[in-house]
Order: sequence, then structure tokens, then C-alpha cells
Amino acid sequence: MSAKVVKSLFNVASHLKEPKNLLMSPVVKVSPSKESLALAVKLLKDGDIVSLPTDTVYGIAADAQNTRAIRKLYEVKGRDAGKPLAICVSDPENVGDWCNLSYNISSELLRALLPGPVTLVLERKDVLNFDLNPGVSSVGIRVPNHPFVREVTRRLGSPLALTSANKSSELSSLSVAEFSEMWDSLGAVFDGGHLGAVSDTSSRHGSTVVDLVTPGYFKIIRPGCALQNTVKILKSYGILEWNQ
Repeated sequence: MSAKVVKSLFNVASHLKEPKNLLMSPVVKVSPSKESLALAVKLLKDGDIVSLPTDTVYGIAADAQNTRAIRKLYEVKGRDAGKPLAICVSDPENVGDWCNLSYNISSELLRALLPGPVTLVLERKDVLNFDLNPGVSSVGIRVPNHPFVREVTRRLGSPLALTSANKSSELSSLSVAEFSEMWDSLGAVFDGGHLGAVSDTSSRHGSTVVDLVTPGYFKIIRPGCALQNTVKILKSYGILEWNQ
């Protein structure tokens, strides 16, 4: 860990009952306490990369409006620079802050899909960091159904660039131990325990990714773990599947 991260951990740890445990490891137990939320927000604002639990798999995240942090996220992930990143916001109502919504994407439809294990690909707005997926006119956006990551995003005040916590081409992670080789590259690892039932690994498939750029139509980009329910909701709102 860098001296800056250690200092941040020390400042938070000084208010906790067991500060030594926090200082010995980059792993911080997720709790509703203000301290863990404050630490996550501080690290993100400082341009660090952190790992967070979501409603599917563990993710690594950066402030989407911070170009330096975006570049660092690609380095930590070992991700092809030409492969776009998705963003995460705290509430369905925030989707329209960063994406253009066509006439048939109502607030009711957004609330039916989100929060949940669904990533919507929409036309991006100019307010979104130009250096995030440069040259790409659309962006994937989601609202994970997990209180910690949503509250971190809310307090940060800007979207998170979010990708799964694993090296590119490797399996996604349902526990922090599964990506321990990445810990040294992260500002902190926020441990929310094993995600989902131990016997059910369906969430390892990640969120269902659906393209809604063409008004009135949807196209499944990645089936993910919520395909059937996502398709059912979209069709119930009159959105047709694009088969061309």
C-alpha cells in the first residue's frame, strides 16, 4: 500500500475499536458505518482504485470523471485499452444525468429494471468524461442492488467506472479471496462476504447487458444472470427485440 493509502487507513482506523486489524491489511469489512463509506469515497476522490461488492460479482472501481484513475483501472485489470468500461450510478433517477433517454425509456421502465443485475447500453451525454471510452458514442450504465456500492457512489457525486475484480479473461470473483493477487494494486478491498449462496454461482456470469440505443428496440449483448426477467420486463413495456 502507498503512504497515502496507509495515512487514509490510519485516519479511519483511529475511530474504530480494532484499528490494528485495518492497518495490517488492505481488506476492510463492509459495514453501514460511516468510517468504511468515508474511506471508500476518500480513496476514489484521491484517484485510487478500490474493490467493492455488487449484486453479482466483486468489482474494481474508479471515479469515472478522473482520467488518471481510468487509466490506472485499465492497468490494474490488464484490460485492452479499446474495450469500453461501464459506469455505475446510485439510483435509477441518475441514469438520465449521464445518458440520453429515448422517448420509450420511461422512468417507470428504469425503475422496473434497476437497481438490479442489468447493464443498459445507452447514448452517452457530453458531460461524461471524454477520456472514458473515447470515440464510443454509447456507454453501459447500471445501478447494482447493493447498499454499500450505491451509497459510495451517492457520496462520491459522480459515476463509478466499474469492471469485474479479476484479470482480463479470468473468472469473475464471488469472494475477495478469489482475487487476492490484485490486492497490492488496490487502494482498499471492501469485503462484503461471499456474494450469493455458496452453492449458486449463477451471479458469476455478471449482469445482463442490453443495448437500448435504437429507440423502441433492445438487443442482448451479454445474457448474464438476469436474462429472462430482463427480456420479460422490456417486452412488457413495448420494447421489441432487435433480430437483425
